[in-house]
Amino acid sequence: MKDKHGLLSAPIGQVLLKLSLPNLLGIFTVFAFNLVDTFFISRLGTVPLAAISFTFPVTLIVISIAIGVGAAVSTNLGRLIGSGQAPHARVFLHDALLLSFLVATGLCLIGSASMHWLFTLMGANAESLPLVNDYLFIWYLGAPLLVLLMVGNQGLRATGDTRSPAMIMTISALINLVLDPLLIFGIGPFPRLEMQGAAIASVISWIVAIGFSGHLLIFKRKLVIFAEHDRVRLKQNWQKLAHIARPAALMYLINPLANAVLMMMLARIDHSSVAAFGAGTRIESLALIVVMAVSSSLVPFIAQNLGAGQQERASQALQFSLKFILLFQCILYIPLFIFSMPLAQLFSSDPQVLKWLNFYIIALPCAYGPLGVVMIFAASLNAYHKPLSSLVINLSRLLLLMLPLALLGSYLDGVKGLLLALPVTNLLMGGACFVLSKRIEVTTQ
Repeated sequence: MKDKHGLLSAPIGQVLLKLSLPNLLGIFTVFAFNLVDTFFISRLGTVPLAAISFTFPVTLIVISIAIGVGAAVSTNLGRLIGSGQAPHARVFLHDALLLSFLVATGLCLIGSASMHWLFTLMGANAESLPLVNDYLFIWYLGAPLLVLLMVGNQGLRATGDTRSPAMIMTISALINLVLDPLLIFGIGPFPRLEMQGAAIASVISWIVAIGFSGHLLIFKRKLVIFAEHDRVRLKQNWQKLAHIARPAALMYLINPLANAVLMMMLARIDHSSVAAFGAGTRIESLALIVVMAVSSSLVPFIAQNLGAGQQERASQALQFSLKFILLFQCILYIPLFIFSMPLAQLFSSDPQVLKWLNFYIIALPCAYGPLGVVMIFAASLNAYHKPLSSLVINLSRLLLLMLPLALLGSYLDGVKGLLLALPVTNLLMGGACFVLSKRIEVTTQ
């Protein structure tokens, strides 16, 4: 595998832009899934919107596992490709996909068995709990396929190919967009399945997408081979994966877990704020897609350059990305502030939900620049083989700052005080990460 995409030699800004634009499309389509589901389900009423909001932290736990393994795949494959070990990279990706499927299947079985008591604990009431079960039962059946798809796409990105994963996810999102209204509302010959319809639409779109991804990985690009069962090799490769994947997955897991705690706190203050928070996190995901696109491009860029011994080039790419994100997110805040109420009205007509969702859109995005710094710096630490440092940063942000401040804010000023704790946390942590980014050192492990 040669330096086809210029990660080791072309101008840094040009390469990152070239990689990030397709990533931007791919990540947009991933979050468009959830936004489309939220939009159509919100047409069913406030109770279904609250129910789908309760599912977000739980579904994000499974997705976080995929992101964690994907980060390990991107980092390890990047270094193997950068150092010229393409045959080893193909076997490594096979073993990574096998582990991903086994872990995802186990998680979904546990999730299916624990739905009732878990969502009761989270604050779901008698109206929303059956709707949560309707949605998640179908979602869990298809989630292992989603994990395989996400990890396989990271294998493609590790080579510098960000365009193919973007096109695959775009096709999948379009299928979901078409099927959602048909199955949710029962248009034409389709049955009215409401929340179950949204889950079925997602699973069908994942099946189509994984067909395209598998064809590229196995037959066209030959990036993965069906290796023979070898317990020693599997153990070695899974240990390499675990070195990055465990702390990376934990890093991404604590975000939905923290959101679940925040949702529990909100449910005890004002149930309509749960619906607003769920819609707000979906809008937030879209507002941060440029951050995620740059982050997804930066990790293989840094990994390949470290594998090739170009530490200074890796450091320059990190600093360039942090400064760009700060500027971009500050500019993005202007239209979000101006159109906060029209944006909120896309998701609800309930006056109380609108009140809190409008406040969310005004208050939180003002600190998305510093939050982007945290996200990019934490992701880059995985490429530097410092996953524990990345985990510590996110644990500090959520457990030492966000949750204590949210508890204090809710005590002082209810929902408004709780929500204001989030941008304050991001401002403080973003500043700290910007300083730390100038002191990062290379680990060869």
